[in-house]
Amino acid sequence: MAAAEWSRRSQSLKGVILDMCGVLYDSGAGDGVAIPGSVEAVQRLKQSDLQLRFCTNETQASRETFVAKLNRLGFDISVDEVFSPAPAAVALLKERGLRPHLLVHHGLLPEFESVEQKDPNCVVLGDAAEFFSYQNLNQAFRVLMGLEAPLLFSLGQGRYYKEGDGLNLDVGVYMKALEFACDVKAEVIGKPSSMFFHSVLRDMGLQPHEVLMIGDDLVNDVGGAQSCGMMGVQVRTGKYRQSDESHASVRADGTEADLRRAVDLLLVHRDAPRTSS
Repeated sequence: MAAAEWSRRSQSLKGVILDMCGVLYDSGAGDGVAIPGSVEAVQRLKQSDLQLRFCTNETQASRETFVAKLNRLGFDISVDEVFSPAPAAVALLKERGLRPHLLVHHGLLPEFESVEQKDPNCVVLGDAAEFFSYQNLNQAFRVLMGLEAPLLFSLGQGRYYKEGDGLNLDVGVYMKALEFACDVKAEVIGKPSSMFFHSVLRDMGLQPHEVLMIGDDLVNDVGGAQSCGMMGVQVRTGKYRQSDESHASVRADGTEADLRRAVDLLLVHRDAPRTSS
């Protein structure tokens, strides 16, 4: 995006949504590692007049556990600022009277303790990591095939994510396998679902054109935000690949080296004097 257009649109913004893994930190041994400058970038946003929320497809731990890890990495983040798929899934399951068979990471199971799981009538799929065994996938397949009207919910549809030792397959790969095997279309809870993004906007009390999404995933972060009417900026950290910039169907409104650079640019343009048209 041209600098003049960035400046014009930046001055109308009232809120920012940040992706987390690949933008704030990289996963890895222990708590992982904060991306250089990201802690300071979050502090600068919190000191500004912009509302700030965090939007993640993290499904390997409860929000409380996840936020505690980020606090240890130096981030000033509270649980009520973080939007993740599991709580949204629990609300949907209760609203529709559904009993899930869960294929999720064991660290996420506490999020579903309030939901009846006997005699399942749907499958909920999350980033189960090492629990994506043949046996566990086959059990989910059998549950779906045994239902007259199979229902599959996926907590995101990412292709891969980055950890300290390299790239790892994400939940979307296994979602596609079950879709193919069971001839069913999954309902996605999490990015890039417009329902998920709109729940964050409602919490902020803002309109889409007033909010900027910053993420490392061109499709799920940038594309999902743009489909709701928000601006989307991609950082060159996390799962970013140079080929993203020539993607056939999604174009980021801006691409920056990292979160610190994106925030610096945003705040500089917001502080610039307005020019009459």
